[in-house]
Amino acid sequence: MSGSSPLPLAGIRVLDLSRLMAGNMLTLQLADFGADVIKVESEHGDTLRDWKNDGKSIWWKVYGRNKRSLCLDLKRPADIGALLALLPDAQVLVESFKTGGMEGYGLSPAALHAVNPKLVIVRISGWGQTGPYAARPGFGTLVEAFSGFAEKNGFPDKPPALPNLGLADMVAGLSGAFATLAAVREVEVNGGLGQVVDLSLLEPMLGILGPDAGIYQHTGELPRRLGNRAEVAAPRNAYRCSDDRWLVMSGSTQRMAEKILKAVGAPELVTDPRFADNAARLANVEELDRVIGGFIGQHTLAENLAHFGALDVTVGPVLSVDQLMTDPHVVQRQVLVDVADTELGSVTMHNVFPRLSRTPGRIRSPAPRLGEHQDIAQAEQPSHRRSP
Repeated sequence: MSGSSPLPLAGIRVLDLSRLMAGNMLTLQLADFGADVIKVESEHGDTLRDWKNDGKSIWWKVYGRNKRSLCLDLKRPADIGALLALLPDAQVLVESFKTGGMEGYGLSPAALHAVNPKLVIVRISGWGQTGPYAARPGFGTLVEAFSGFAEKNGFPDKPPALPNLGLADMVAGLSGAFATLAAVREVEVNGGLGQVVDLSLLEPMLGILGPDAGIYQHTGELPRRLGNRAEVAAPRNAYRCSDDRWLVMSGSTQRMAEKILKAVGAPELVTDPRFADNAARLANVEELDRVIGGFIGQHTLAENLAHFGALDVTVGPVLSVDQLMTDPHVVQRQVLVDVADTELGSVTMHNVFPRLSRTPGRIRSPAPRLGEHQDIAQAEQPSHRRSP
């Protein structure tokens, strides 16, 4: 958590009134690269604090790092006043109230911009600030179903499958960090005024699902549940090894598909009309997987990795989290790091990403205790504005 290199977002102050995952992922990206993120929480704290494993708030420890905590009750005029007093020194405010919730506290964008015309206001919701569904509850689960993701995810003989992680929230948080910095740049570089970033969970989710709408428009084809296969290329699947470990393989180019067929001892299939090109392989994917799976199933995972690795074939192991934590690549690159924590001693979590060569982000502090930085609301604030 130490380092002397400059942080690229130093001087940006963020008031984070959001709850749960999308907002915390968004502000984590800013905090990791130097922004002063102040979590403005109720006396009960961010709901993420209540997501516990064996009584420990690991979720909060990870996504609350590099942030400060201030408790304000927005039902109290004095606390509204304390929030407004922080606005002149802030560049960004993030909120994820139900649509119209901020207006209910007298904190509409117009009211916030009356105090700080250059403030970037990020409004996170399930469906956006406008449209027929704007007032609906917007949890990521609903968006993952609505977007078409669940319908195309899973195996063909099984029900639609939701992700077992907050996918819509995390994608929205990552895209929202980009949008926030784009709006901040408009203020700082182009001399513009602040604006509202209308960040729905739905639209970034659609953005990562591929051109399904365009495909349907021009072909009439709907996405299908394919399990671990791909709709556009074959072979691509997870295969069981002789030691009950799993190996994944992808042959998304013609050259790689040919290398795979040779590597599994079937070079004659390279020119077989059933497998000679990608369209043929997709049409005969069951037989293709039988050939590949038959070879892989005769060898252990280690043997398969050594064999295919020597032939430069695109394969990889399916790892559990304990295996990931001890993998030599993960260890050497410090993909995961142990962060000192006053309550738990230390917490293993993902490192800062992406990696900048000259001004990398870093983990400077563990997640704060609820209200740990309450003096922010009372103390006279130094200016955090950047020089023009």
